[in-house]
Amino acid sequence: MAKVGVFFGTDTGNTRRIAKDITTVLGSAIAAKPVNIRNAGVTELLAYDTLILGTPTYGEGQLPGLSTGNATESWEEFLPKLAGQDFSGKKVAIYGLGNQKSYPTEFADAMIYLYEQFIQCGATMIGAWDTEGYNFKGSKAVIDNRFVGLALDQENQKDLTPARLESWLKMLAKAWT
Repeated sequence: MAKVGVFFGTDTGNTRRIAKDITTVLGSAIAAKPVNIRNAGVTELLAYDTLILGTPTYGEGQLPGLSTGNATESWEEFLPKLAGQDFSGKKVAIYGLGNQKSYPTEFADAMIYLYEQFIQCGATMIGAWDTEGYNFKGSKAVIDNRFVGLALDQENQKDLTPARLESWLKMLAKAWT
């Protein structure tokens, strides 16, 4: 089995594309094929020592799910299944998509919900990312002037995504080795 599990929630495909980019950069010897969270169970996540989890932010800071108009279930429906699960000894990194111009006060907010849930389950969170180079007014996903994971804006800063992703993955590799 691959060392790193990559799971994402999406309805439009942008978060899936980033998940595929992650597995391409890391290679199949390190990363498993990405899986949409709607097709996964808690057991699949627990099978990995390291997880990379992706989520877009919908509307005004929401997780993707049925209440946000998704056609299928996503993180909104999956996170409650984690209650009481033990992720002690697991390392978890998060990436999140947002739009700084359309939602400047909720930029990439959805990352915080994954972060908080996995902290409650005992996971070690890795991959906090600097807020420098972004133009937003607020985000629940910022703690101590750093995003809880890699924030990406595919609408306004898509050209910065490859370099940010590569730098973030190098940082993560140091944390899980």
